[in-house]
Amino acid sequence: MQSKEAIRAIKERLNIVAIVQRYVELKRNGPRWTAPCPFHQETKPSFTVNEEQGLFYCFGCQASGDIFDFYSRINGLDFRETLTQLAEQAGIFLESGPHSPQRGEQKNRQHSQRQLALRMHELAASHFAAALRSPEGEECQAYMRSRGLSEEIIQNFGLGWARRDWQSLTKALQRGGFSPQAGAEAGLLGKSENGRWYDRFRGRLIFPIKNLSNQIIAFGGRIIAGEDEAKYINSADSPIYKKGEHLYGLAQARRGIVTKGHALLTEGYMDVLTLHQFDYTNAVGVLGTALTPEQVKRLAGFTSRMTLLFDGDRAGRKAALRACEMLLTRGLSCRVVLMPEGEDIDSLLRGAGREAFEALQAQAPEGLRFCVDVLKALAPRETVEWARNFLRQVEIPELVSPYTSQLAGHLQISEAELRATLANRKMQAGAPSAPDTPPHGILEREIMMYAVRYPHRLADMQVMGADVVLRSPVARKLWDKLEHHSPEEAFHLLDEREKAFWCKCRSPEAPPRDAGDRELKALHDFMDGYYAAAQTSSLSAALRANTGAGNFEDDVRYLHALMKNLGERA
Repeated sequence: MQSKEAIRAIKERLNIVAIVQRYVELKRNGPRWTAPCPFHQETKPSFTVNEEQGLFYCFGCQASGDIFDFYSRINGLDFRETLTQLAEQAGIFLESGPHSPQRGEQKNRQHSQRQLALRMHELAASHFAAALRSPEGEECQAYMRSRGLSEEIIQNFGLGWARRDWQSLTKALQRGGFSPQAGAEAGLLGKSENGRWYDRFRGRLIFPIKNLSNQIIAFGGRIIAGEDEAKYINSADSPIYKKGEHLYGLAQARRGIVTKGHALLTEGYMDVLTLHQFDYTNAVGVLGTALTPEQVKRLAGFTSRMTLLFDGDRAGRKAALRACEMLLTRGLSCRVVLMPEGEDIDSLLRGAGREAFEALQAQAPEGLRFCVDVLKALAPRETVEWARNFLRQVEIPELVSPYTSQLAGHLQISEAELRATLANRKMQAGAPSAPDTPPHGILEREIMMYAVRYPHRLADMQVMGADVVLRSPVARKLWDKLEHHSPEEAFHLLDEREKAFWCKCRSPEAPPRDAGDRELKALHDFMDGYYAAAQTSSLSAALRANTGAGNFEDDVRYLHALMKNLGERA
């Protein structure tokens, strides 16, 4: 099937409630299903699923959409990956059909590059795994034995060995029919100044990095001897891998995260392997970078609760502080475990055992408290300003109040002072409306609410001039999508903000869409009131401006028009 046909067929064959129930414990509440939202920190059932309409909506974080939006968000997939996986579950075969020759050629070329890169990474992983089992891999095997890695972990994570030969992988790719140029574009090979191709990974323990479709998309490599080289290196960006978008071990940990209800987030490859070996199968790593918004988004698709595992030194505390701020402002819950001085995850678990690690977790401070404690130790004078900036970044309005109370308590400052700072900032940022005229944004909102609820009545709305009223780019953009596409097609063109608005207008909490004529009349009356108020405001302004100009006839004319307008409104 083509994509449009497949989308329609998937929605017919797959039930959104059945899909959501794989990840969330839904409870029926009248005509809808409810649960605490899986996308942000909460305990109240603000997450709703409308089975009849095939939509979900959260009244806390405004996450919303259809079965495709839920599946992609909960699994951290892009739309194409989501479409492919849901089509497979629905028993639907997808075909590729470009909309135009040029665009189709570009998409086909990108698809071919991705497929080529995936095949090369699969071959490279097999090459590294075979090298580990060869006599040349004995030094790497000895290193892994010294680190206590079990055979099960080695197999589950597909660990390998990059030979010290400069062209071992280069030759393997050529034997597999891949050119060195293609290998370089895939991030596996490099080219020296004299034009010679070489392997980027040499003499290193290899960690394959997988996406959520369980495909190998990159590698990490660790030196195992005392070479004067970087301890770790990672694949370069490629058609299938972008640094900062993925987490090490997430493909292996996804089930553990969902089962245990939270994720352990650490910094290194070896930490992840050790944690999994000690049955902490919900552990993932940040791939040698500071935590990124893209990584947070992927992880939030599985859980809203994180435990951060960082070194206890100054650098580790600062990294944990940045990670906490990023998680908390997005509505996620986190705790912070700092390793004792001189210890890391590996040494702690293998030396002191699980009991010591469990004790550290039990004592771990909640994220917001940790942030305040770190700031007090590093820069006490800046702590209050940090709190203000933090509150301004909070994305979910419902969390601002509890965060303000907690920060005021931790910092021992006036809660009213913190709230006043935020209130002043909001007043400075907002533009006041004319006192006698209803804000134009309210009228646009009323128009677009009706348009979303009754898209088949757009012609009636145009007759009364509703489309002409729309001035903001946001409203115009949404109107255009509704005007030129069927409701089903339009929904898949909406951005995240538009989908939230759509779902709110059509959610179980919204009035039933069975009174289109009455709602249209109410909208018509609202528009009349708006125009009358605007005209009154305009006439009043003109009268004030003309007063004292000595033109008595104009004064009378403006006053007469104003009185007439007020009489009509009454």
